[in-house]
Amino acid sequence: MCQGVFTDKVSENRYLCAEMEYRSLPKEEFDDIASRILYEDNHLLAFDKKAGEIVQGDKTGDEPLAETLKAFIAQRDSKPGKVFLGVPHRLDRPVSGICLFAKTSKALERLSAMFREGGVHKTYHALCCAKPQPEEGLLEDWMERNEKLNKSFITRKPGPQAKLAKLKYRLLEPTISYWLVEVELLTGRHHQIRCQLAHLGCPIKGDLKYGAPRSNPGGGISLNSHSVEFEHPVRHETIRLESRQTL
Repeated sequence: MCQGVFTDKVSENRYLCAEMEYRSLPKEEFDDIASRILYEDNHLLAFDKKAGEIVQGDKTGDEPLAETLKAFIAQRDSKPGKVFLGVPHRLDRPVSGICLFAKTSKALERLSAMFREGGVHKTYHALCCAKPQPEEGLLEDWMERNEKLNKSFITRKPGPQAKLAKLKYRLLEPTISYWLVEVELLTGRHHQIRCQLAHLGCPIKGDLKYGAPRSNPGGGISLNSHSVEFEHPVRHETIRLESRQTL
């Protein structure tokens, strides 16, 4: 019988199960993961990602959130065997905020289609190193991705590799040294917000790759996936969620 929760009789850094499919989460990590779940039902899970966490595995070999969350669900629910958790979209590693995961194949298929077709309304908050001029507007740029540099660039005209990138932005308020900008993402291109705001002359705080003068502690950047609104992939009701993190 698996112990899916921590008790006085079970050491807080052990999860007991006859055959463990996933690693055991220590109590501090288990509680942290639980505190950052913004929404969960049988079909999907919305998680408040920290800057520096990776959504899917890459060449670093660091454990991705998808695997951490599988381990959490297995442990919490005393679930034997494999846990299904699909990834319909990703946030860049240095970005914080809302990340959606699918708990069924049906939800994964529908959420992936919604992201591709613009059915998920996404709003970001960014701390910028300069005041945007004008203070609000629509940015439409042709962007190309350089795989070797893992960076995107604005091009003057369409080309074979260029994709149209569109977003709306508006200045929310100045801080002591930076400007808080709200971004409504209209397309989903590689590093789109980072690249387009930098091209506007407003690189994001901590984003050395796109022109910020200095890094943030921990290597993250001051960009947060602040809110999402979408139709539930199965129940078809409107879901609106906000990140609990501040920049």
